[in-house]
Amino acid sequence: MNRILKLFVFAMAAVYFLVDAAFWTLARPLARRLADHWIFDNLRTWVVSLRPYPALALFAVPVIILEPVKPLAAYLTATGHIVGGLTVLAIAEILKLVLIERLFRISHDKLLSIRWFAWCYDKLRRVQNGLESLEAWQRTRRWASTAKYTIRNYVFKMKMHLSWQER
Repeated sequence: MNRILKLFVFAMAAVYFLVDAAFWTLARPLARRLADHWIFDNLRTWVVSLRPYPALALFAVPVIILEPVKPLAAYLTATGHIVGGLTVLAIAEILKLVLIERLFRISHDKLLSIRWFAWCYDKLRRVQNGLESLEAWQRTRRWASTAKYTIRNYVFKMKMHLSWQER
């Protein structure tokens, strides 16, 4: 029984991290676009002025507020509201990841000045580097890159075809 429970917990953790990784590919470009927007200049200045522990508390706010949305999305999906559940999950995950990424970029040095945070971040980076060095990971990245190129090429050809027809 204990072995089954451990396997279940491991499977749930794996799914959790895979969902975050999948949404991260969508959130990264959005975060980059938002980073340079003039509206966030004052907010950026305020975050930079924070000391390490208040910056850490601010870093935790999106997780505390948006993480409980995952069980809500699972409930909606399980009760037959699949589109609504997936929409709630997508919006909450992308919003959470964008906010966390921006806050981490802005307060990176202050957060890493906290010893235990730096230790955890180092362990996380080591695990991430280990996963990224796996052949399966690299193959998946190549497939994703090929798919992305194929879709972009198709969209470009369709735009060219439509613009040619309008003439």
